[in-house]
Amino acid sequence: MASVHHWTGLEARALRLALRLSVRAFAERLGLAVATVSKWEKLRSATEPRPDTQAILDTALGRADASVHLRFETLLSEMTGPGQVAAGRRVTASGPRAWEYESWTDDLDRAVVALSRQNFTFADSLLGRWLNRFKVAELDDKGLYLYARSTALLGDLKRDRGAVLGPLSAHHSYAGARSLFTQLDIPRRVAQLDLSLAVVAEMSGDLEASARTYEMLAVDDRLSRRDRARARLWVGTALSKDGNHDYATRVMRAATREFEDLTEPDDWSVAHQKIALARRGVGDLTQALHFIGIARSSASTDSPMQRVRLDTAHGHILLSDTATRDDGLRILGRAAQTAAQYGLVHQLRSIESVKASSEGPIGAPSTVTRETSA
Repeated sequence: MASVHHWTGLEARALRLALRLSVRAFAERLGLAVATVSKWEKLRSATEPRPDTQAILDTALGRADASVHLRFETLLSEMTGPGQVAAGRRVTASGPRAWEYESWTDDLDRAVVALSRQNFTFADSLLGRWLNRFKVAELDDKGLYLYARSTALLGDLKRDRGAVLGPLSAHHSYAGARSLFTQLDIPRRVAQLDLSLAVVAEMSGDLEASARTYEMLAVDDRLSRRDRARARLWVGTALSKDGNHDYATRVMRAATREFEDLTEPDDWSVAHQKIALARRGVGDLTQALHFIGIARSSASTDSPMQRVRLDTAHGHILLSDTATRDDGLRILGRAAQTAAQYGLVHQLRSIESVKASSEGPIGAPSTVTRETSA
């Protein structure tokens, strides 16, 4: 059921319309003067009922049935929507109401699912409806928390679509979310954003800086055990991209044991995929194929991103041997098709880099490992 944290003339008008009462009938129901209700109708969000009248409005809304609540929420949404004009001026909301907090939280959960399925258009619409609706200055701590979470998820969306650096990038969104969580004094969320920013640095080629950050976060008590294990895994990834494949393998296998203890099958699968690429980097194709086989068979979810990453890694390994080169190109072609279908720009670039590297001598060192193990 809807509830209102603070009534203005705008919410009072929405309640009157939801109850399908005239100004006079609404005033009589509340036991107020018609002039008072008329003032609300005229000034809307620019006027606020007295504290005792706020309680009367709370009671009127609380006694209304479900159909009235539904109409009330719908009307409020329309009245406070972007670009809505009333009484000759633009209406601005004074901040989220209780029912909006619930709707916002639900939409964030839906956005997480949409991102896991690479449904970027739907996820973007879910996040945008709230980020565009409120300004940071008009939010309380609960609203700031939801705004920060929305901004962090927007960073995930941009990262997965390949927009890594720049004013409309994952880096920009992550930095904004980190600033808000710092303001709210939520250390765990700040550390998680540090981890996300390190991933962006790695994706943009700044391997030394990202590796240093991963090393610090791998032992950072602000993070959960799983996040620390992920940081350790990414230390190995950065080492492998920089050509230190044997040490990278040791670090990543330690992370794998952590994921096994934590019963995290997807992370465990990703770790084996990255170990496979590290073994390919030293020319140990037998072990590389062994680990990529484990990764492919152990993944518990089948998102487009996961399929593309696994296929890209598998194809990269197969291209390293003349006997399996054609199979590698076929798998990479399938990965490219899926990446293009879902708008996975960064992965498409990785696949093209892998294909380009295959034109050189088989088994020769390749810089594309820096791309494909991201």
